[in-house]
Amino acid sequence: MSWPSTPKSDYRPDPSSEYWDAHQETRSPAERREDILEKINEQVRYAYDNSEFYREFYADVDINPRDITSFEEFEQLPILRSEDIKQEQKKHPPFGRFLCIDEEDIARVYGTSGTTGQPKVFGIGEEDWNRIGEWHAQILWSVGIRPDDRIIITSPFIQYLGSWGALAGVDHIGCTTFPFGAGMEGQTQQAVEWISNLQPDALYGTPSYALYLGETAKENGYIPAEDFSFKVMFFSGEPGASIPSTRQEIETMFDCEVIDQGSMAEMTPWMSNSGCQHLDNGMHVWNDIVYTELLDPSTEAHLEYGEEGVPTYTHLERTSQPMIRYWSGDITMWERHDETGCDCGRTYPTLPKGVYGRVDDMLVVRGKNIFPSEIEDQLHALDDFGDEFRIVVEKEGALDSLQLVVEIADNTVTSVDEFHDVVRTAIKSEVGVTPNVTIVPQGELDRTQFKADRVKDKRDLAVDI
Repeated sequence: MSWPSTPKSDYRPDPSSEYWDAHQETRSPAERREDILEKINEQVRYAYDNSEFYREFYADVDINPRDITSFEEFEQLPILRSEDIKQEQKKHPPFGRFLCIDEEDIARVYGTSGTTGQPKVFGIGEEDWNRIGEWHAQILWSVGIRPDDRIIITSPFIQYLGSWGALAGVDHIGCTTFPFGAGMEGQTQQAVEWISNLQPDALYGTPSYALYLGETAKENGYIPAEDFSFKVMFFSGEPGASIPSTRQEIETMFDCEVIDQGSMAEMTPWMSNSGCQHLDNGMHVWNDIVYTELLDPSTEAHLEYGEEGVPTYTHLERTSQPMIRYWSGDITMWERHDETGCDCGRTYPTLPKGVYGRVDDMLVVRGKNIFPSEIEDQLHALDDFGDEFRIVVEKEGALDSLQLVVEIADNTVTSVDEFHDVVRTAIKSEVGVTPNVTIVPQGELDRTQFKADRVKDKRDLAVDI
């Protein structure tokens, strides 16, 4: 095996082919695991030899990081966390000692927004970026994207890696690409006109933005399902595309397929978790591109199929700033490919419900574990829901209180009082806690042009007097 692989910039399958690489995508899981272990050995050895951080990080392990001979040995390596990256980059700015290549060989610099603390910085070499583009192209091929398609990208072109990774993938396929972006005042209104004129075949963005785009289109006299020509929308950044009712609402609004994707910016190629054009819900885990473990949130023990835990990721062919056993903090559950029964024939594990929450986003209210995605699913399933909501958790005396602010649709014939009771009953049935519900008119709550921020936990702000 040649490590790392050399990107094939001129390769494209026949457009009628289901697969970019049929052997890779349909081989037996046992054969794939042999290949993954070989790549893990090469990746860990490379990082150990070229990164002072990893030499220190692995100083006390009982195995030889330069010769990983089994998955059991690999699992003895310590977990890498976000705080490790932040502290390392604070001590050794800007990239920390992860880089493994000379700074003059960095082709691109990206990073996190830093909205919840110190931003993380990613330096990516040219060959790594070309591999990212090729892998994203391969995965988007499974989504149904083809060279003659026209794609509009509606996430901001800032330090956020999602937009740029999507662009690298569709460019590698050879699509006609419209990197429209989002976030400026009036830009969604413009997007409606551009989409009407250009009639793109596919859209990349967030589920929240797609719903906002559809609302804006209808306000301007368009019927998105009839006036636009999307065959597919692929999303990342939020769990909505694998929330059944949200997914159904977008599919109905635009008369198109909805594909869920995404891991983490740090782990780009982030599309290594992705739905395909045959999967009804959830995502395949392309674990020979980015190796994925599912670990217990408390013990970090390795979890078997059918269990719920935290995806933990390892680059397999990264020469610049490799991440090894990186703890995502997300929550999901996984299944073997043969349990999913996807007609695509790919033999990857599957996340049947997508990535539906984060360990630190789970709300514990009166002893019940509640994920915001559960509430979103229930609300989008209601006919009279007005597309936006907010969740507030706060103390009400000695007890926790779950507060919901929910929009009612403009065209409803249901009274506010009736809708209030419907919401209250639906949420109590799903999460086991009776919420205090406030109904507001459609359009009352702010819309997002990026990732939605719908949850506020005020309990940490409470002060004992």
